[in-house]
Amino acid sequence: MLLAIDAGNTNIVFAIHDGDELRHKWRISSSSSRTADEYMVWLTQLMKLENISPTIITGAIIATVVPQALFPLQLLCRRYFNCMALVVGEPEVELGLEVKLDNPSEVGADRLVNAVAAQKKYGGPMIIIDFGTATTFDIIDSQGNYCGGIISPGVNLSVEALHMAAAKLPRVAVENPGKVIGTGTVTAIQSGIFWGYVGLVEGLVRRIKQEYSQQNGEQNMKILATGGLAPLFDEEISEIEVVDQELTTYGLFEIYSRNS
Repeated sequence: MLLAIDAGNTNIVFAIHDGDELRHKWRISSSSSRTADEYMVWLTQLMKLENISPTIITGAIIATVVPQALFPLQLLCRRYFNCMALVVGEPEVELGLEVKLDNPSEVGADRLVNAVAAQKKYGGPMIIIDFGTATTFDIIDSQGNYCGGIISPGVNLSVEALHMAAAKLPRVAVENPGKVIGTGTVTAIQSGIFWGYVGLVEGLVRRIKQEYSQQNGEQNMKILATGGLAPLFDEEISEIEVVDQELTTYGLFEIYSRNS
């Protein structure tokens, strides 16, 4: 079985694949100071609850946007699972797509993994919207190549920044307030965050489609959303055609398969 590790800025996801089937998935908050031993103590307890022995793991793959997390995760795989993990972004790891940027190494590993998964499962051209720590838009052409993207502050990050910068404004939950005009401080903030991001997504999708069509002559781009808040925004953004919460873990499995 394959251990796939997606280390993001907020959480690290550990997933176990049996062939192309996702069997189990767990997440832990990201911490640059956590050691391989600490990961193993936490992970083995969860695996034990599912009657999974560490000895069934035969391979591992890591995608991380947190450089400090890479070494302990590699050590975890080597010491406790007796395998050398593939690392997305290293030169010897083939993705099966071309990164059409001035500096391809600048693209986050998670965004490349999502591109691989989206092309394999849905085909291009496509816009992938990831509602994560940052809200990102990634553009994939009809051949599956990565053409560029947009990075904006994440929804929860914006809420936290507003609370920290304005002493009298409370921290609020991200949810649809049901109407645009708030009748209190909480609903006013919720409206600004929720409907503000709805407008952000709708406006950027429209402009991306227009620019991509002018440059490539291709239309009918699919719109795919992923990330924890994707289902919430899917309810109000008609442009979103598919919500896939397992996109990154599937992409890790696909990249491992292409390299094994």
